Amino acid sequence: MAEPAAVDVPDRVARDPAPAVTRSLKILGVLADADGPQTLTEIATALGLAKSSTMNLCLALEDGGMIQRVPAGYQLGRRNAELGGAFAAQFNQIREFYAVCEASPVLRHEVVQVAMLDDHDALYLARHEGSRTVRFGTPLGSRIHAAFSATGNALLMVMDDSRVEEIMADQVPFPRASENSVREMPDLLEKLAAARARGYALDPGEGMQGLYGVAVPLEGWAPGDPPLALGVAIQEARATPEHIERVADALKDAARRLTNPLGASARK
Repeated sequence: MAEPAAVDVPDRVARDPAPAVTRSLKILGVLADADGPQTLTEIATALGLAKSSTMNLCLALEDGGMIQRVPAGYQLGRRNAELGGAFAAQFNQIREFYAVCEASPVLRHEVVQVAMLDDHDALYLARHEGSRTVRFGTPLGSRIHAAFSATGNALLMVMDDSRVEEIMADQVPFPRASENSVREMPDLLEKLAAARARGYALDPGEGMQGLYGVAVPLEGWAPGDPPLALGVAIQEARATPEHIERVADALKDAARRLTNPLGASARK
């Protein structure tokens, strides 16, 4: 008797190997994207699940500190901050970043941030608060579109134009964050060419009206580390050409101090 022929199962119908994990991750995503706490009903609706199933998942996440109950529903728990800090701390440069900023006569007074490229966004990993009473910048874990943020431009400026187009093509026209935001690819490529020529990226109020960003790229320390960017947020009233240049020079010096002496750029 002939054996039955093997049947190939297409990838599109492959079963989720861990549906509870997948749904739990989706709950975290729902809460991360929400403007405030979400009720059990709102979470269940977003996931397309029964409230009873959603409740079981929420109980497990709450027990692990990943989410917490508040009077208005559920929100992310402090364990996420611990994990985010552990993720950032695994990179040598972020561990040294704070000391380098404090040692800089310019950067010690500024809000300095570290970001990495995640898809088409600059994802913020670390932040030196500076010594000014009025502070600007982006909360840790936040994302800003790479097309108009200084840190995003710094991450893109080390790539050739064809790679930038490949990453950003499905984003055109780029979303508008302010009336100054670039919308089209030729404008972005022109900005990146100018950033390469001057040695740093500049965001003249594109990401947020009234706030200037200055940023430089930072090569990953080890082969598995992501490329990073160092950026400073400057209130428009303080963003004179002279101050921008001072900040840019300080950032370039900090990047040199944070670059692996055995890395590719240091060997050039």
